[in-house]
Amino acid sequence: MIHIEYFTFNAFLERCSVVWDADGNSAIVDPGFYSETERDILYRFIENKGLTIKAILLTHGHFDHIYGVAEAAGHYDVPVYIHPADMVIINEANPALCPAFGLKTPEPFYGTGHQATASDRTDAVARSAGIQGYAALTHSVRPVKEGDTISIGSLNFEVIETPGHTPGGVCYLERTEKVLFSGDTLFAGSIGRTDNQWADYDSLMSGIFGKLMELDGDITVIPGHGPDTSIATERMTNPFLMPFNEPFEG
Repeated sequence: MIHIEYFTFNAFLERCSVVWDADGNSAIVDPGFYSETERDILYRFIENKGLTIKAILLTHGHFDHIYGVAEAAGHYDVPVYIHPADMVIINEANPALCPAFGLKTPEPFYGTGHQATASDRTDAVARSAGIQGYAALTHSVRPVKEGDTISIGSLNFEVIETPGHTPGGVCYLERTEKVLFSGDTLFAGSIGRTDNQWADYDSLMSGIFGKLMELDGDITVIPGHGPDTSIATERMTNPFLMPFNEPFEG
């Protein structure tokens, strides 16, 4: 059985999720905590519940979703899962955007301590994605791609590539439990922004229509900002998906 607790962090009201199974095996999705106070709220909850953090899952690399990654990955000594195409967001977009908002730039959660080799999966995936500076990835950073499954105890999260908001945007689907972490791809009544550099509207809509809207309607969607929704609700009511909305179910 899946359990989920939500936290709202930083000035952008980013939604971080802690998800765990019946045995307390847990993952943190998008730990965007900005301050020590926010960090302590998250850590205290995890400690009080007796959870064992196994991984950090990132839907994309924008600063508001990754502020706490370096701290949490070090604190819990767990791998970080991210699509390598979003290294451009981490390396170029975030350092430009954060000062514009008067905010700090996230601490790097990848380093130069490990020089990737041709035999590393990290290296191979990053090369295939055309990422410059791929050798900076460490073994603690695990690249994800379409069709991968990340197991956290009895929970299995399928990776669905949904680029558009960022080049490496992904969603995580727990098919048995009917839960989708959609990041900034799909919101309740909205979609991710595509007016920023490295964003692409056509790619975003292709992923939403071709992948997410094909999922079971009773799947709960947990976005990176705002309230939960469901696939069926978005099919019928999301104004950004007009004129292709399905009729209301009677």
